Amino acid sequence: MSWLPWILLESFAMTEDIRAAEGGPIPSPFAPFRQTTFAVLWVATVLGNTGSFMRDVASAWLVTDLSSTPAAVAMIQAASTIPVFLLAIPAGVLSDILDRRKLLITMQLVLASVSATLMLLSHTGALTVGSLVVLTFVGGVGAALVGPTWQSIVPELVRRQDLKNAVALNSLGFNIARSIGPAAGGLLLAALGAAVAYSADIVSDLIVISALVWWRRAPRADDELSEHFFGAFRAGLRFVRSSHELHVVLMRAAIFFAFSSALWALLPLVARQLLGGNAGFYGVLLGAVGAGAILGALALPRLRRRFDADGLLLGAAVIAAIIMAVLALAPPRWLAVVILLGLGGAWIVALTTLNGAAQAILPNWVRGRGLAVYLMIVNGAMAGGSLGWGIVAGALSVPVTLLVSACGLFVVAIVLHRIKLPAGEADLKPSNYWPEPLTADPVEHDRGPVLVLIEYRIAKDDRPKFFECLKRLSQARRRDGAYGWGITEDAADSERIVEWFMVESWAEHLRQHHRLSNADADIQRETTQFHIGPNPPVVRHFLALELGR
Repeated sequence: MSWLPWILLESFAMTEDIRAAEGGPIPSPFAPFRQTTFAVLWVATVLGNTGSFMRDVASAWLVTDLSSTPAAVAMIQAASTIPVFLLAIPAGVLSDILDRRKLLITMQLVLASVSATLMLLSHTGALTVGSLVVLTFVGGVGAALVGPTWQSIVPELVRRQDLKNAVALNSLGFNIARSIGPAAGGLLLAALGAAVAYSADIVSDLIVISALVWWRRAPRADDELSEHFFGAFRAGLRFVRSSHELHVVLMRAAIFFAFSSALWALLPLVARQLLGGNAGFYGVLLGAVGAGAILGALALPRLRRRFDADGLLLGAAVIAAIIMAVLALAPPRWLAVVILLGLGGAWIVALTTLNGAAQAILPNWVRGRGLAVYLMIVNGAMAGGSLGWGIVAGALSVPVTLLVSACGLFVVAIVLHRIKLPAGEADLKPSNYWPEPLTADPVEHDRGPVLVLIEYRIAKDDRPKFFECLKRLSQARRRDGAYGWGITEDAADSERIVEWFMVESWAEHLRQHHRLSNADADIQRETTQFHIGPNPPVVRHFLALELGR
């Protein structure tokens, strides 16, 4: 269950702001609990996440017993995040094309098996750094595959009007687990040993599996245009490659998490070496971060009324940098607990801001894959940062490493503040603007590639403005499925301009018809207004032929 869902879920406070902006009656934030299935799975996931934090505390602390080198400690953090980096996009695709309930049950069994193996090895004294890293990596693989799926099932569990509240409650539930799990895991580890902490996670996984088995998910309706794995994979990559707004979000997220990962990678050593604490104190520190995240989520509505997204992200980075610098000075334990409350608040503000920016610019048809790429970048930055800061700490020291990362985070936060996050105000709902293409005979869905030609007549004086619109339209074509795009002019008639783009199959072009958003339809209308012909621009579709066919 430890799949870092705080990166994907929006906070309670964000949802309150959205509802207020939409107007009308505001439903109760606890309305989703009236849906029995949602309530059962919510309770199960809170318990499951609590068990996962207990397991993670045990693993993070045991590695300090097995090896005192910072690199070994950082490897545990990296082993849990690298699989998400490697498998995020395939996981997003699988969540769209497989039965989500069966996928979740299978992966929960894998996670329970990992904890069972850790329990046996720790009980027999056979646990080593190598086996701990390998098992953490396997658990990360399972966690990476179920992460996007947990988010994707929420719309199936509640009514449409309760969806935002359900997302908010999921975020709140995770932070409750984040507050309880680490402290409980640290206490169990100190009092009864690692095997008991791992067994608690096994019980929590079985609770989640039981809830999923109890859930009778409605079968998915057949769709003749449903995507297959590799086609969906390519479509997702095309969208990400062509979305400049998403590039800004990914860049800012990668840099923030690369620098801030130093504290997460070295926190066990901070607790043991700098603060002189035991496993129970380490759990208290993690619990303080979770409690601070809840407080930060509750404070977000007021913060959003005073600061925009860029201001919130800047403030979160500055606060995190200051806290890392203070921890490097080995403050009293009580002060460390207090300032980690602030770190939790800053962390949830940054996560919510970046995740909200990503959510706002992703249309529904590619939301899972887009968020999977976001998750891949975030976890890649954290994994690479963890390994890098672990090496730096081994060469220098933990306090010096924290100071260096704090200064770096502060500087890049100031510099990147000029690169604004996208506002995400475009209407991304499907427009159904394109008419169905005319065909002489039925076309097989897998036939392709498809060449689409759109013929315009553009006055010479209008060409510069027309090309500006066409440039924005080309990005929309590529985001929605085109893998090639260009424009040509008639050598004998300079007013005759032909736009062309390639799509890999007829089915993919039909999907383009359903993907075109209202915002992109507006760009197309703006482009065609420069057409001076008596009729609308002529659209033609050409299918590839094999010689002799």
